[in-house]
Amino acid sequence: MPVLRWLDENVEKIIILVNYVAMAGIIFVEVIRRFLFNEQAAWSSTIPIYLFLWVCWIGCAYNVKIRAHLKFDELRSRLPYGGQFACLMLDAVLWIIFSVIVIVYTTEQVLLARDNFAIVQGTDDVLQWWFYIATPLAFVLLVFRVLQNVAHDVAAYRKGEPLQVKANIFGE
Repeated sequence: MPVLRWLDENVEKIIILVNYVAMAGIIFVEVIRRFLFNEQAAWSSTIPIYLFLWVCWIGCAYNVKIRAHLKFDELRSRLPYGGQFACLMLDAVLWIIFSVIVIVYTTEQVLLARDNFAIVQGTDDVLQWWFYIATPLAFVLLVFRVLQNVAHDVAAYRKGEPLQVKANIFGE
């Protein structure tokens, strides 16, 4: 389906862009208000920090998708074909283990904030968990991206095609 394919290609970019524009907009407007009118919204220094959670963790999932996360490209590219594949599979296993740990513990924190009706500082009714949920959701997306990469790597390995061991930061 074209809609799902488009969403698969762009979901991280959209979430990052929307949150980054919101952060920049809030900061820009509130700096102008502070210096020109001597007033500022009480929440203007906290909401951008919470929005950064979305930018940061969704960006992590995006970097896993395009394989721009931390790894030793130069070493891997010099390994034999089987060694390259083994490293890619090790990456996948480690990402999934790490992600499950993050998902479990951050979900506990999200539920704690939700159950205690934790409010964002400077607001009356904006709940913190709306922002905290970014972390477990992003790591669920990250696991999905890891599994997509595994499927691609296994298919390439079975066909004897070159494996993608170098980061491709300019898209696919």
